[in-house]
Amino acid sequence: MSQQLAHKLNQGISPRAFMDGMEKNKEAFIANYEGFAWPDDKSREYFESLNNRDDLRAMIITADWCGDALRSVPVVFRAFETAGIPTEVMIIEQHFDLIDEHLTLGGRSIPIVLVTDTGGHLLGKWGPRPQHVQDVMIAFKEANPDNQASDYQDNLAVARKEIVKQYGDASEYTPVILWELQDVLERV
Repeated sequence: MSQQLAHKLNQGISPRAFMDGMEKNKEAFIANYEGFAWPDDKSREYFESLNNRDDLRAMIITADWCGDALRSVPVVFRAFETAGIPTEVMIIEQHFDLIDEHLTLGGRSIPIVLVTDTGGHLLGKWGPRPQHVQDVMIAFKEANPDNQASDYQDNLAVARKEIVKQYGDASEYTPVILWELQDVLERV
């Protein structure tokens, strides 16, 4: 994962500026952000322990229209705030060059969380959704390789419904996102 992202450092906006500037999903996003609750003391303590590190930075490629971002980005914001990891938001439409370096299943799926060191070396990444939810999209893509097929959009709608079902509510997906972020951070 020896990718260099120094050229993108400090080109994003703060999490607060992202939330303040949202034009879509703002109420629901803010409600998820303000309603965030640690699932247990162990998770909170892990992220608090990262305050001792001053070598980590984060970039989150996202957009206000994204349903996955609506659920996961507030969790990431809260976790990284607690960890003291400086975080910037890269709006996808302003950073196609960055997302094109981090495609998922060949497409521009968001959110993507990039963890770098202070020099911009990519150390780890997470996204666009928790793995058990992403498995639904992987299965869909495998079963529907032709995006021009007549039933592709209908099948995609079914997959998206299943994705929402797999997320569940915040008490179900928050611990999973935190665990997956912790897994990424433990390897850097």
